[in-house]
Amino acid sequence: METVVLPYWVFIILMLFAGIMVLDRMILPSMRWYLKRRVNRVISEINSRLDIKIRPFQFTRRQELIDQLVFDEKVLDAIKTYADDQQMPQAVAQTKVRKYAAEIVPAFNAYIYFRVGYWLAKNIARMIYRVRVGFYDKDKISKIDENSSVVFVMNHRSNMDYILVSFLVAEKTTLSYAVGEWARIWPLQALVKAMGAFFVRRDSGNPLYRKVLERYVNLSTRAGVCQAVFLEGGLSKDGSLRDPRLGFLDYMLRDYHPHTDKDIIFIPVGINYDRVIEDRSLIRGQIQPANKKSIWFVLKTSFGFIFKTALLSRKNRWRRFGYANVNFGEPVSAKAYCNKNDVDFSSLETDARFTQVDQLATSIMDNISNVVPIVPSALMSEVLLQNADTWQSEFELKVQCSKRIVELKKLGAPIDISKNTLENVLSSALTAMLGRGILEEKQNLYRINPAEIELYEYYANSIKKWK
Repeated sequence: METVVLPYWVFIILMLFAGIMVLDRMILPSMRWYLKRRVNRVISEINSRLDIKIRPFQFTRRQELIDQLVFDEKVLDAIKTYADDQQMPQAVAQTKVRKYAAEIVPAFNAYIYFRVGYWLAKNIARMIYRVRVGFYDKDKISKIDENSSVVFVMNHRSNMDYILVSFLVAEKTTLSYAVGEWARIWPLQALVKAMGAFFVRRDSGNPLYRKVLERYVNLSTRAGVCQAVFLEGGLSKDGSLRDPRLGFLDYMLRDYHPHTDKDIIFIPVGINYDRVIEDRSLIRGQIQPANKKSIWFVLKTSFGFIFKTALLSRKNRWRRFGYANVNFGEPVSAKAYCNKNDVDFSSLETDARFTQVDQLATSIMDNISNVVPIVPSALMSEVLLQNADTWQSEFELKVQCSKRIVELKKLGAPIDISKNTLENVLSSALTAMLGRGILEEKQNLYRINPAEIELYEYYANSIKKWK
């Protein structure tokens, strides 16, 4: 018998190849089968209790959705027009479209959404705020036709809105958000896409990109994917509701045929906080344009905030940040709206269509403003501003707040502060203001810190509808 001697490097290479083959042919298929089985079990469990089921569109392979967008008839027309205008080959324009589609289309993963995202959202929201939900008639959501497309339309107070609403409606449905470019950093980008969100280049003037985005929004809406839209388009910098942005509503409605298409149900959502985390930066941005911060600065600031907050006791956290309130308003049916107003968005020219979309958006914004919660800090800010230069006792401030609550209830304002908890709630609001240094105290008398007038106006503006 002749012995064959191999160099060490050849032996190592052979062992590596053998290991790769075992991994590829035996271990990975078994792991994929195991993981897929667990995911399917989670999906079956979740779908059995959701009022609005997860749509087949959300389980479609991401690459198929990208191809569907790239070869969409209207996108192909846009490619030809864009290529002619830019004097470039259509193949180059189509490559751009594929890049835009890959950027926009999410990679929804039900397991990550409910086992990771929901857990994170719930714990972060409860770590910072005392969460309260009002005017939430679950029967109205459960009674919505299961074939309808549901769109939660919200005011935009804070970046916490994404976390708060996702947590609160997770027992009813999954939400697909439009997320700005701020979230396109690793590893946040992968998590955001797995949660079903899609990235948007806000204020992009590129007609080819806008067409791809339009077609994705239209396709997902027609497929019944439940979406969440901030109708204002961005964060409020002065605390007031902003005028509605019409882009996303127009994308949903421009090809909508009320007599043949499934209904689109808009659910108004009002959000308010005792303390908005970004309040000072928003106010500064209103006075002077904010310099763009680096990704590392944003990450450092965010993780520093989370770390410091986690170190506080639960009582101190709640006292510091107070309540986060969410109210759900009366659903608005697109089909009923079209029938009542004799409107067919799909048959209108651009200007006429935008006029009709603007009327619908204004109506929905009115519904949102009707359900924006009256939180203690906004109420106290309004009272303090009325006598900004006068020193007042805690008792006097509470009496004025009590009288204002009676007025608000007569007006039908969404206020949910009971008589039993009123004194403690208002005391906590004052304590939080003192802790932030925005309220001056002298011999048990209180007055607004003159340097913080704009901050008080910011919070009072959130309920100025009821003046």
